[in-house]
Amino acid sequence: MSDVFAGKVVLVTGASSGIGRAIAQQLGTRHARVGLIARRQNLLDDLGNDLKSRGAVSATAMADVADRDGLRKAIHSIREQLGPIDILIANAGVGTPTLLDPVNIADVELMIRVNLLGAIYSIEAVLPDMLDRRNGQLAAVSSLAAFKGLPGESGYCASKAALNVYMEGLRIQLRGSGVAVTVACPGFVKTPMTDVNDFPMPFLMTAERAAEHILWAIRRRKKMYRFPRPTSFLTRLLGCMPDWLVARTMSDYNEKPPMNDLSK
Repeated sequence: MSDVFAGKVVLVTGASSGIGRAIAQQLGTRHARVGLIARRQNLLDDLGNDLKSRGAVSATAMADVADRDGLRKAIHSIREQLGPIDILIANAGVGTPTLLDPVNIADVELMIRVNLLGAIYSIEAVLPDMLDRRNGQLAAVSSLAAFKGLPGESGYCASKAALNVYMEGLRIQLRGSGVAVTVACPGFVKTPMTDVNDFPMPFLMTAERAAEHILWAIRRRKKMYRFPRPTSFLTRLLGCMPDWLVARTMSDYNEKPPMNDLSK
């Protein structure tokens, strides 16, 4: 049986590292035509060369998904090189703790621009053509953090929760259009973003394993896919806990939060 991704043009944002890189590599082995977008040209070039060495067809374009015009130009470049986009995987994301005194507004704004608006800008650039062809799929990589507002992670949780709700409304609105919508919500994944964490991350998975889950959900056209199951269960349990217990559970984390430099 042929692979559903074979011959398809699949666009991946945030492709240069972490989950995005793993998704791109697996798509290459499945004979997709892979469009790669990320902010760091050197990492993009490295990934493009890696895919080429494996015999995969790919095209790269550097862009920050928070830059609407730059992203639109990058996606146009990918389309010119590979053809119309069949599947969008809006994967680009950033995360860092939310501080209180003072509130790190610049970090919160950037998380919302990248995690939410970056996905929306990506969709804007590919959806009209999908609607014209009455065929396509929009997929976004969210997080299990979307399902609970966590102390010290307000900005990140809010950006992912907003992404989930946006994609849900879009999915319902697109019924009958031929365009499917999928949201994948992973738990802890070992990536450069989580490498700064110095606390236990239950059921931590590799980026390669997370990519397998995400591509499975896209292939099956799942509406919402939460994984892994044990972490999803813990997230649901956390949602039932009283505020005082959640605060106590997160107290050590908030005494010395593991900050990421979002400019890198």
